[in-house]
Amino acid sequence: MKRKLLVLLLGLSMIMMFAFATGCSKQESEPEEAETEEAAEAEDDENYDTGDASLDNPRNQDEIGENELLVVSFGTSFNDSRRLTIGAVEQAIEDAVGDDWSVRRGFTAQIIIDHIMKRDNVKIDNVKEALDRAVDNGVKTLVVQPTHLMNGIEYDELKESLAGYADSFEKVAVGDPLLTSDEDFSRVADAMIDVTKDYDDGETAIVFMGHGTEAESNAIYEKMQGVMKDKGMDNYYIGTVEASPSLEDVLAEVGKGEYKRVILRPMMVVAGDHANNDMADPEDPESWYSQFKAAGYDVECVLEGLGQVPAVQKIYAEHAQAAIDSLK
Repeated sequence: MKRKLLVLLLGLSMIMMFAFATGCSKQESEPEEAETEEAAEAEDDENYDTGDASLDNPRNQDEIGENELLVVSFGTSFNDSRRLTIGAVEQAIEDAVGDDWSVRRGFTAQIIIDHIMKRDNVKIDNVKEALDRAVDNGVKTLVVQPTHLMNGIEYDELKESLAGYADSFEKVAVGDPLLTSDEDFSRVADAMIDVTKDYDDGETAIVFMGHGTEAESNAIYEKMQGVMKDKGMDNYYIGTVEASPSLEDVLAEVGKGEYKRVILRPMMVVAGDHANNDMADPEDPESWYSQFKAAGYDVECVLEGLGQVPAVQKIYAEHAQAAIDSLK
């Protein structure tokens, strides 16, 4: 698809920058976080408007106090989506945990951070900068809540990075990713169903596009598909950009039904480059929109990340609160 050569050329650079920023030696392409095309897009000069960056709170303020809750995300250069997804998750966590905690932000994608700074003059901390800021501000209790979709290699690397600061804080805890327990899967599935219920007319296939990873954690997509089936939602389909189930797999499954219309939504925290281009670009013949259109369906794309859904924000906030409670 678009920018694939650019993605390949930037891949090594992206990994090196992540290692420098977080003290890690490797990075996994996690579906909700490591959007490699998103990172490549950060190096492009966009010829479209991604929104007003000044409306987003970078959460890089000092005067933190003794208790910090650091929300770690891969990041996105799409300003509106960043505010409506990552920003909304951060705000939901802040509202839930109360005034005793200062909620701050850290991104793992240095290439995104640099691009936002260059384009919008907005400074967002990488993980190392966020942790150093916490140390410099005298934080004693640190809770880190990632916006990862699953417990994969990148989540493990975050914990490894924190291990390097073990002596810098009196207490440290890390919250669970979004899809950890069976209850999490069920609740997220319910949220996905709820935001698409108006399309469920018996003639519409509702397709969620995830990132996908070659790691074992890719199994979350198959599991979510099973959860949908168990809930009787036979017209709901889960696919991935980079792994399995692929677009071809989903096209084949949808083709077994008698659908007239297809609704496409991202199964990612943000609606960034994958959602806007791999999923929704009508000018790209390889996009999901174009492929379903070519198969004869009426197609509608909804560019809203999971982080924009209040029920999903609530789960992240509960995971953060559970991490706080684990320190008592």
